Parts: sequence; structure tokens; C-alpha cells
Amino acid sequence: MPTEISPLPSAQWPYVAILIRLALALALGLLLGLERERRGKEAGLRTFGFIALLGALGGSLGEGFALLAFASTGLLAVLLNVHTLRSGEGTELTTSAAMLITCMAGILCGQGHTITPAAVIVIATALLAWKERLAGLSMGLTEGELRSALLLAILAIVIYPALPVGAIGPWRIVEPRAAWITVILIASIGFVNYILWKLYGARGTELSGFFGGLVNSNFTVIEMATRVHESQGRFAAPAYRGILVATGAMVVRNAALLLILAPLALLDVAGAFALMLAASAALVVTSHLRTSVEDPQGAADIKLTLPFSLRVALKYGALFLVLHMVGTLMQREYGEAGFYVVTVVGGLLSSASAVAAAASMATQGAIAPAVAGNGAVIASLTSIAFSLSFVLRARHRGLTSRLALAMLAVATAGALGLVMSSALRDVLGPWIAKVGMPR
Repeated sequence: MPTEISPLPSAQWPYVAILIRLALALALGLLLGLERERRGKEAGLRTFGFIALLGALGGSLGEGFALLAFASTGLLAVLLNVHTLRSGEGTELTTSAAMLITCMAGILCGQGHTITPAAVIVIATALLAWKERLAGLSMGLTEGELRSALLLAILAIVIYPALPVGAIGPWRIVEPRAAWITVILIASIGFVNYILWKLYGARGTELSGFFGGLVNSNFTVIEMATRVHESQGRFAAPAYRGILVATGAMVVRNAALLLILAPLALLDVAGAFALMLAASAALVVTSHLRTSVEDPQGAADIKLTLPFSLRVALKYGALFLVLHMVGTLMQREYGEAGFYVVTVVGGLLSSASAVAAAASMATQGAIAPAVAGNGAVIASLTSIAFSLSFVLRARHRGLTSRLALAMLAVATAGALGLVMSSALRDVLGPWIAKVGMPR
């Protein structure tokens, strides 16, 4: 009597997809293992390749196998530390952590992830490869710098989420989160600049002017002019280039603020910012070509303060709020002319805050992106004109006259850019209105 034979269990295995996942995991494991191999560690290229493959297989087979793979890697890390302790070499905590990260990245690869595990392994490899540089940076941190970093983290991670969402107040013109984002953004630019300054130091007047101009161009101009006065004019030529570079850095910073906070506004006046930057660069290059012998003492020692402080945060926040509120009220009462008046005044105090306030108003719909872009350029031009007053500290007629002509050229380039942008809007206006894009 015939009997029915039950079919054997079978599983559909996507071979091509699994092989791709295993290949990615293996490549990532070998990348990190290569760094450990170069360091002469016990766990090197092959070990990390096997760990990544183990994680990828566990991730492909399911949650239970993934946990088993991770636990096996943890056991392997324990055995590695026992071996190194017995041989008198100490623990391998960094390598053990790298092994666990590699296994987890392999699991993600096995589950079909690509960008996330790749980013994790690249970051982990960079942390391992930059051991000496990171150690030197951390050992060189002062207590004040560490406090500044922690304060910046508190402002960004702790205080910002606690702020109310949306506009508040009787006129609905104050947005606490928008103001705080501006504070964090400007402070972060200063913090990154401070780190770069500490890593590379004052290696020339142009580098000094660029880093200083990113934080505060007026402060940089004051330092350069003071150096000219103290050197009795010998520092005039390097100071001329340094001040122009600081001006270009200010233009770059303001354009970056506009790009982050109101991209449409920057798109409208990108030509003006580009022409101002090009004019500054052309003047610096021309000065270099005309100067045959560099001053050996030409590198200005710009004394940057701490990267971030509560006083700076409150200053930027208060100034941004005042400019934002007054600008909105003036725009409601007197239209675009009122907004431009406030922008000019804001450019005298802080072009960065004035640009941020204009961008915030454009984001909220209080003004058009084109008006915000024009205001950002006007604030930059006002800051350039105001910086000339600090050049008088040098008491050097030749430097003052040269910079006056140079600043006039940069300002003319910016004004020409505004005119070109306005003409372009008039030409493309009908098409923009037809497709429904904001002007």
C-alpha cells in the first residue's frame, strides 16, 4: 500500500542579495582590521574580516542568530583580553570595542542596511587612526575650553528641546527656537574656527585673517591695525591682505548662514556674494604679485578668546531677537524700507545677527526671500564700511587709502551683484509666477 512521503523542508535563499551583503560586511571588516594590523595588534585583518562575516550571517539568518553572533564576538573579546593580560601586555579595551562594533555593523549588513554600517565603520576606523592627534588635542584642552564645549552641548541638546514651538508674544513675532538655533549656529562656527586655529596656529597673515574673520571681522581688523601701528608701518602690506581676507571670510560666513536658514534667499543674491568674494580674492592675489619680499614678522598673532561663553550666547540671542522684532514691526509699518533701515543698523552691530534675523523673517513669511537676500547683502556691505573706521587705529595713511579703495571695490561688486539679481528677477518674474515659485 503506497504511503505519502512528506516533502523535506526547504527555504528560498536570495543568494545574490546575501552575497552582496556578505561582501559589504567583509569589506568593512577588512578596512577596520587593516588599521589594527598596522598597529601590530593581536586581532588584525583576518580576525576583523571573520567577525564582520559572522555578524552578517547572523543578521541574515534572523534575530536569534544575530544575538548569538554578537555574544560570540563578546566572548572572543574576553578571551583576547585574558591572553594579553597573561602575556603582560595589558588589556585591549579599544580593540575589543572595535570588535563589537564590527560585529554589529556586520549584523546591519546582513539585515540589508548599507549606509549606516559603512558610516559606522569609517568613523570607527578614523577614531583608531587618529589616536595620537585626538590624544594630543584632548591633553591640550584647558579647563575653560572644556567648559565652553559642555556649555555649547547643553545649549543645543538640553535647552533647545525645552523651548516652546512657534511664535509667542502679543504680536506673534518672537520664535524662541528660531532665536536659539541662530545662537547655536553662530557659536558653532566660532567653535569650529577656534579648533582649526588651535590645530594650525597663526601660519601667516592670510590664515589669521580668515579664521579671525569667520568669528568677528571687526575684531580682526582692530588687531591688524594695532600691529601696523606697533611696527611703525612695516606690517602694512601683510595687514592689507589680512584685512581683505577677513572681509572675504565674513562674506563666506554670512552666505553660509543664509544658505542654512533660508536657501531661497541665498539663491536670489548668490551673485552678489560671489562677486564680493571674487573681488576680495583678486585684490589679495594682486597684492601678493606686487610684493616681492615678505615681512618675516608678518604673521599676525590674533588672540582669540575662548570658543564659546554664556555671555556670547546671550549677546547673540538678545541682538537677534531685537533685530528680528524691530525688523518685523518696521516691515509691517513702513514696508521694505523699514526693514532695510533696521538691516543697516544691524550690520553696524553684528552682520551675522542681522543676516540671521533677515533669514528667519523670510522663513516665517514676514518678508520675501528676495528681500531677505538683499538685506543680508546690505548688512555685509554695512559691516565692510564700518570696519574701515577701525583701520584709522593704524595711523598709516597709505594703508588707510589702499583699504578704502579696496573696500570700495568690494562694495561696488556687491552692489553690482544686487543690481544684476534685480534685473534677473524682472526678466524671470513672469516665469517664476507661472510655475508658482516664491519670489
